[in-house]
Amino acid sequence: MSAPCRYAARSCARSIRPSTSLRASSSFMQTTTPTIQRRHETTAAPTNPKISGIVDQISQLTLLETADLVSSLKSRLNIPDLPVGGFAAAPAAAPAAAEEADEPAPAAQEKTLFSVKLQSFDAAAKAKIIKEVKGLLGLSLVDSKKFVESAPKMMKDAVPKEEAEKIVATMKELGAVVVMD
Repeated sequence: MSAPCRYAARSCARSIRPSTSLRASSSFMQTTTPTIQRRHETTAAPTNPKISGIVDQISQLTLLETADLVSSLKSRLNIPDLPVGGFAAAPAAAPAAAEEADEPAPAAQEKTLFSVKLQSFDAAAKAKIIKEVKGLLGLSLVDSKKFVESAPKMMKDAVPKEEAEKIVATMKELGAVVVMD
């Protein structure tokens, strides 16, 4: 209990029992003060005593021992390392790409999905290009302006051929240089 809290509790105890001495009021406070629960002392009892024992053992580990425990569990349970701050879906896509890289691609297969990249733009048509990028990508006006000013930049990825050609034609009419890969 902090000092102001103790002071307030003592003054309350004195107002309740004005005739008792300071000693009596302090003993009164000790018997009526509720016990303070610590974060690690939860009130909910674990359902399984085995789990309770494991939790007790883990809570007594040092930081280095905890790191070793985590790495051991990851290796035994085959849990992949996820990048910090990354998306959870990104590691799932990586094995698929690795499998595709292992298999040789058929030489005669025609490309169906394209990437559209904004290379540069005419300064006079900047406002029109920003509005078009805003409509195409669904960005806010400020984000669209930042996007256009940071050219060259990838606009869309994995776009069907017809849609990519339409985007390229529209942007070229406005005065932008757009490349379809």
